[in-house]
Amino acid sequence: MASRRGQLLDGVLLLDKPEGLSSNHALQRAKRALDARKAGHTGTLDPFATGLLVCCLGRATKIAGTMLDADKGYVATVQFGQETDSGDLTGNIVASAEPGFTGVAQPDLEAVLVNFRGDIEQIPPMYSALKRDGKPLYEYARQGIELDRPPRPVTIYKLELLSFTGLEAQIVVQCSKGTYIRTLAQDIGRQLGCGAHLKALRRTSVGPFLLDDAIELEALQAMSAPQTTLIALDALPAGLVPATHKQKDVL
Repeated sequence: MASRRGQLLDGVLLLDKPEGLSSNHALQRAKRALDARKAGHTGTLDPFATGLLVCCLGRATKIAGTMLDADKGYVATVQFGQETDSGDLTGNIVASAEPGFTGVAQPDLEAVLVNFRGDIEQIPPMYSALKRDGKPLYEYARQGIELDRPPRPVTIYKLELLSFTGLEAQIVVQCSKGTYIRTLAQDIGRQLGCGAHLKALRRTSVGPFLLDDAIELEALQAMSAPQTTLIALDALPAGLVPATHKQKDVL
């Protein structure tokens, strides 16, 4: 019988985070389903976002830092015609397109997307966990305070149009760490001259890990032996096996 503190499990869980849960809440529910003692995730998704959340258990938590630096993949839905203060659908509208706006032309959008491929600079959003004087930017934003933020270099490896209606577009993004998809959507809208915000976001990859291999939270909770979903330490991709595990194997 497992102890009340949970089992000492080592491995990686690829979780498909549902909409409406914070990353930490999703992690804690998965941890309870697994009856695991120690767990952490490798990169936050906003509550409205869904998709791949890489959860590390036991000794696998030692790879968390490496995974935070990993490239990410997303499918993003961008809504045209309105810009919000948060850059996504949860924020307040701060700018709108001209009256009579009926959408953007696909050739115009394609021409703008070219400008965001490769090495670019982004100004981090105020609604972010970046800190100024030990205080997260989102706390300043909630007080109505906007601070100057220096632009940060990021790389967009892939930016392709998946579907398009004129009023919204679904785009595929492969990017470096530190890329804000909310900011990308906002900047695209500004270049188009109509405003835009992020309507939906689904993370499809983190480093070598893919959403296709992830399990939904409800499915995990319904399993009689959920521990079988874990990727064992010795089955992790090259370069991700924790040093302590390698040393143990040698001994």
